[in-house]
Amino acid sequence: MKGLLKLAIVTGLGAFAVKGWRNWMGPSDAEDDRGPAGSSGVVRDAGPQHGIDRKDWDVVDEQSDESFPASDPPGNY
Repeated sequence: MKGLLKLAIVTGLGAFAVKGWRNWMGPSDAEDDRGPAGSSGVVRDAGPQHGIDRKDWDVVDEQSDESFPASDPPGNY
């Protein structure tokens, strides 16, 4: 019976420590990037993303972006 009581105390302390750790780390509201069932995840919008100027976006970048699901790069690189 002593062993069971010790196990219960250790389990309670562990649960308390995990709860405190999660509260200390803050909310974990990470963006859900799984997408709908059966998909390969959330797909970003086409075109230049944050930090890329439109003037730096050329024809090869555009064609590569448009052929995203394919494994081959555009032929005119």
